[in-house]
Amino acid sequence: MGFPSPITREQVAARILAGDNLIILRNKVIRVPPSWLATHPGGPLAILHFVGRDATDEVDAFHSDATLERIDRYTIGTVDVGEHGWLSFVPPIMSGWVRRITADGSKQWYNEASPFNSETDTAPSPSTQFLLVERTEDPPRPGPTLETLQPPPTPISPKIYAQHSAAYKVLHKRVIDAGLYKTRYITGYGPEIVRYTLLAILSIVAYRYGWFITSAFFLGLFWHQVTFTAHDLGHVGVTHDWTIDRLLGIFIADLLGGLSIGWWVDNHNTHHLVTNHPIHDPDIQHLPFFAVSPVFFNSLWSSYYKRVMAFDAIAKIFIPIQHKLFYVIMCFARFNLYVLSYTFLAKHAFEPRKAVGGRWWWWGEVISLGYLVVSHVVTSPLHIQIVLSHFSRSTEDFGPVESFPARQLRTTVDVICSPKIEFIHGGLHLQVTHHLFPRLPRHNLREASMLVKEFAKEHNLEYAEFGFFEGNGEVRGVLKQVADQVKIVGMVADANIRDALKK
Repeated sequence: MGFPSPITREQVAARILAGDNLIILRNKVIRVPPSWLATHPGGPLAILHFVGRDATDEVDAFHSDATLERIDRYTIGTVDVGEHGWLSFVPPIMSGWVRRITADGSKQWYNEASPFNSETDTAPSPSTQFLLVERTEDPPRPGPTLETLQPPPTPISPKIYAQHSAAYKVLHKRVIDAGLYKTRYITGYGPEIVRYTLLAILSIVAYRYGWFITSAFFLGLFWHQVTFTAHDLGHVGVTHDWTIDRLLGIFIADLLGGLSIGWWVDNHNTHHLVTNHPIHDPDIQHLPFFAVSPVFFNSLWSSYYKRVMAFDAIAKIFIPIQHKLFYVIMCFARFNLYVLSYTFLAKHAFEPRKAVGGRWWWWGEVISLGYLVVSHVVTSPLHIQIVLSHFSRSTEDFGPVESFPARQLRTTVDVICSPKIEFIHGGLHLQVTHHLFPRLPRHNLREASMLVKEFAKEHNLEYAEFGFFEGNGEVRGVLKQVADQVKIVGMVADANIRDALKK
C-alpha cells in the first residue's frame, strides 16, 4: 500500500492529543481503534504505554508473524525516523492522562493522577522519571499538551539507543534462524507432564489414605511445577496458537491451580513492558508489605490498579522490618494471587474475552487449616524466585527513548543454576533472555542466553546474574536499605516535632 508524504512528528502529536492511539511500527504509523484497544489479549495498558513511541522491538517480541500481518491493516501512513530513529513521545498515560466516556457518550481526556519529576536527580528517582501521585488539580487540567508529550533528556544519547535497537533486531533474527522458537514437545514438556502427573497422583493417593499433610505437600509441589507451563501458555509460547494456548492455560491455571489466566496475562504483559517502573509495573507494587525503592514513600499512584499506593500507618509498621518478614510473607504470597484474580474477574465480569478462565476449583483445602497452610507454603520458593529476578534491580526510568533491550537488561537478572536442577526453577531462572524474547519456549532459553550474553558484551550492556542464595542476600539487602531509610525519615520527623514543641 502506498502512502502520500510521510506524516510529520507534529501531526502525530496532534492526533494523539485529539484522542488517537498511535504507535510507530517499522516506520509505519499504526492507529489502534477503540475496539482493538478494549479487546487486546494482552490488555489495553500494553498498548497505552506505547502511544507515540516506536514499539517495533516490543511488538515483534510479543507477536507471531500472523498477528503482525493483521496489525499492518491498521497502518495510516509512514514517518521519517531519521538517522537516530523515531524520537518517542511520552505516552499520555505516563503523565496521568486517560480517555473516559462522558455522560453524553463522547470521550474526553481525564487526568487520573498528577505527575512530578525528581528535583534531586538521584539514582532511585532520576529527572527522566515521571512519577504520579493522587490528582491535586481542582478543577482538573483541560487535557495533555504538546509539552507533556515531549520526552525528557536521557543519560544516553538516542543514537546509542538506536544502535541497541538495530542490534537487537539482528539478535532476534539469529534466535529465529537457530530454530529456538520450535517447541520441544517430547524432550521439553514430556518429562514435565510425567512429573506433574506423578505429583498429582501422590497427592490424591495420600489424601485417600488420610495422610492430609503429605497430600498437601505434594499438592503444593504440583502447583509449583505446573505454574511454569501456565506461564508459557500465557505467553503463547507452547503451540504458538493463541486459542489453543489460552484453552490449555484455562485448564491448568484456572481449573487445576485456582487462578485466573486472564488476570495473569493482563498483569504479566504489563510487567514485561514497563519492568520495574514504580508507577506502572504491578509486580513491584506491594505496599503495605514491601517497598523496593524510597520513591514509594510518596504514596504513588498505580496506573495498573488505578488507586493510590498509600504509604500509611500500616506500611510504616511493615516496611521498617520488611527484610525480616520477607520469607514469612512469601510463604503466603499465593493468597495474594487469589485476591488479584478475583478482583480482576469482578472488574471484567462483562468482558468475556478477559474474564474467561477465572473459576476456582480447590482440592479440598478446607478440610483443615494445616492442609491449607502446608499446600500454600510449599509453593513459596516459586514466589521467591519471581522477586529475585527484579527486586534488586534498577527501578529508574530513562524515559520513552530508552531502547527495549537496554531497559530489559537494566531491570532484570538471571539466577545461576546447574542444568541438572533447573527444572526446580522451571527454566525461568533465565529471566534476562525471557524478557527479551517472551514467546521463546523456555526449554530453549539456555541456548538463547548464550547469544544474548554475546550481544550484551558487544554493546557494553550489563548481563546480570547471581546464584540463588546470593540473590536472596541481594534482595534482602535492598529491602533493608529501604527499611533503614524509613527509620531515618521517622527520626527526622520526630526531631522536627520536638523542635516545634520547644518553640
